[in-house]
Amino acid sequence: MSENLTGESMEKKAQRPVFLNLLLIRLPVGGVVSILHRVTGVLLTLFLPVSIYLLQLSLTSRAEFERLSGLTTLPVVRLGMLALLWVFSHHFFAGIRHLLMDVDVGISRFAGRFSAWIVFIASIVLVICTGIFFL
Repeated sequence: MSENLTGESMEKKAQRPVFLNLLLIRLPVGGVVSILHRVTGVLLTLFLPVSIYLLQLSLTSRAEFERLSGLTTLPVVRLGMLALLWVFSHHFFAGIRHLLMDVDVGISRFAGRFSAWIVFIASIVLVICTGIFFL
C-alpha cells in the first residue's frame, strides 16, 4: 500500500469527497475567454432555429417584413440584438485566437494573456460602436 507525505494511503485519499467551490476558483483571463467561447457557441447554436424562423417569417410577405422591422424599434429587442452581437463577436474573435494558437502563434504566457484581453476589448468595442452608430 503506497502512502503520501501525510502518511495517508492513496486508496483512502481517493475515497474522500472533493468539494470545489467554483465561485472561489480564479481562472486566468485566457481560461475565462475559453469558457466564454464555449458558452457563446452553445448560445449561438440555440439561437439558430429562432433566427431561421425569423428569416423565413420576414420573407413570407412585405407586410410581415414591415411588422418584424417595426419590432426592432422596441428597446428590449434592441438590447437583445446588442447582446446577440456581443455573443457572436466574442465567439468570432475567440475562435480566431484559438485557431492562431493551434498553429503555434501567440502561445507564450504574455501573448496568451494579451490576445485574451484583445478578444474582450474587440468584442466590447464592436458592440459599443454598433450601439452608438446604428441603434
